[in-house]
Amino acid sequence: MSDLDLLTQSLARNVKRWRTERGFTLDVLAARAGVSRGMLIQIEQARTNPSIGTVVKIGDALGVSVTTLLDYEQGPKVRIVPPEQVVRLWHTDAGSYSRLLAGTEAPGPLEMWEWKLMPGESSSSDPHPVGTVEIGHVTAGELTLTVDGAEHRVPAGSSVTFDANAAHTYGNQGTEPTVFVLAISVPPAT
Repeated sequence: MSDLDLLTQSLARNVKRWRTERGFTLDVLAARAGVSRGMLIQIEQARTNPSIGTVVKIGDALGVSVTTLLDYEQGPKVRIVPPEQVVRLWHTDAGSYSRLLAGTEAPGPLEMWEWKLMPGESSSSDPHPVGTVEIGHVTAGELTLTVDGAEHRVPAGSSVTFDANAAHTYGNQGTEPTVFVLAISVPPAT
C-alpha cells in the first residue's frame, strides 16, 4: 500500500471519528467547513485525495489539527516523528513544499510545519477560526507574508507572529529559496 493510500485511509477514518465525536452530521460539518457534503462522503469513504486547503478547513471545523486527521495511531505522552513519517502535503514542480513536522491537541490543535518556497512561488490560506495564531521563523531567504491584503517582509533570521483569522499568503519574491518553520495554534472547538 502506498503512502498516499495510507494517508487517504487515515483521513477517512479520522474525519468520520471526529465528526461522530462532535455529534456533527455530514450536513453540519459541510456547512462549518465550507466543503460540499459530497466531498465529505468521498473523503470518509477513502475515495478521494483532497487538497491541503480542504483538509485544513475540515480540521478547523472539527477543532482538530491536520496531524490528528492524518494520524494513523494515538501514541504516548512523548511522540517522536522520524523523518520518514513527516508528511509533505503541498508541493510544486519547481521545488516548493510544505511538510507537517509534528502536531498535538493540547489544549487545542498545535502544529509545526517546515516550508520551502522557490523564487516567484506562493501559497495562500483561507482564514482560520478566530483565536488562531501563527508563529514563523525564516531560516533562509526572505518570506513575503501577506495578511488581509497587507504585505510584510520577513528576512532570514527574523521571526513573525500574526492572527491567522484573516486570509494570508506565504510568498517568495526573491531570487533564492525561502525556508521557514511555522507553528499554528488553533483554539479548541466549542
